[in-house]
Amino acid sequence: MTPPTGTLRTGESASARLGTLAEQGATGALSTETGIVYLAAGHVVHVESAVTPDLGDLLTHSGALAPDGWWEAIDQAGRRCRVGRQLVDSGHLAAGALELCHLGALFDAAYFVLAHDGPALRFRPGAAHWLGAVRSVPVDTVLRESRRRRELLHRIWPEPSVDRAPLARVPGPDAADLPVRRGRTLAQVDGVRTAAQIATALACRTFHTLVELRRLAAAGLVTPVAPLVPVPTSAPASPSAPASAPATVSAEPGPSPRPAAPDEPDTALLRRLLHALEAL
Repeated sequence: MTPPTGTLRTGESASARLGTLAEQGATGALSTETGIVYLAAGHVVHVESAVTPDLGDLLTHSGALAPDGWWEAIDQAGRRCRVGRQLVDSGHLAAGALELCHLGALFDAAYFVLAHDGPALRFRPGAAHWLGAVRSVPVDTVLRESRRRRELLHRIWPEPSVDRAPLARVPGPDAADLPVRRGRTLAQVDGVRTAAQIATALACRTFHTLVELRRLAAAGLVTPVAPLVPVPTSAPASPSAPASAPATVSAEPGPSPRPAAPDEPDTALLRRLLHALEAL
C-alpha cells in the first residue's frame, strides 16, 4: 500500500520517492542529504542544492540582471512566493530568459541531489519555494536527465570527487593552449575553489563547468585536493623528522574573471526541453 504523502519508507531512495509523489500528484518539498526538490501537482518546479550556484547568482553574475533588481524582487514578492513573476512583471527580465536560466539551475541542482540517489529524508506537504512557478518539469524528465549527465561525466573521467572537492592545478600546458572555455575554467582552479564556486565565478552553469573540469582531470591538469589529516598532539614531533615538502599548488584565489558572456547553451538539452514544453 502506498504510504501517506508526508511519510517516508525507511531507506527509500530519492528517485523512488519522487516517482511515488509524481503518481500522487503531490505538492511540497522533498529533502535529501544534498538538496531539496520542490513539487507542484506531481511535477518538479524547483531544485536547490548547496553545491550549485542558485538562480540569483547565475542571473546577476552573467549580467542578465542587476543585483538590485534581484533583491528588489525578493523583497517585494518573496513572502508571496512570486519572485519569478515579479522579475518579469517589473521588466527586469524577459520571461523566456528566466525560464531558460531557471531550467538550467534546476537540472544542475538535480544532478547533485540525485547523483548517488541517496535516501529521501523528509517530505513537507504544501511547502513552496519563494521563487514561485516558472516552469514545471515532469519527474521522469528530471530523473532521465540526471542519469544522462552522470553517465556522460563518467565517460569523460570516472572519478566523481572532482565534482565536489576543492581542486588544484597540476603543472602542465599553459591555459592559452587550451580551448577558450577550458582555459577559462583552468584559470579559476586555485587549490581552494570547488566546481560550484568556479561555476559561480564564471557565471556558468555547473554542469558545463563539470564537463570542462573532468576533461582537465582526464588530461592530468587538475586534481582534487586531499583533505588534511590532523597531526596527533599526544607525542612531540621528532627533531630529526624532515620538514614536509611545500605544496606545489598556490592556495591564493585565482584571478577575477572578466564579465563573461552568458554560457553557451547545451543545444541538445535545450532542444529536448523545447519539445517537452511544446508537448505540455
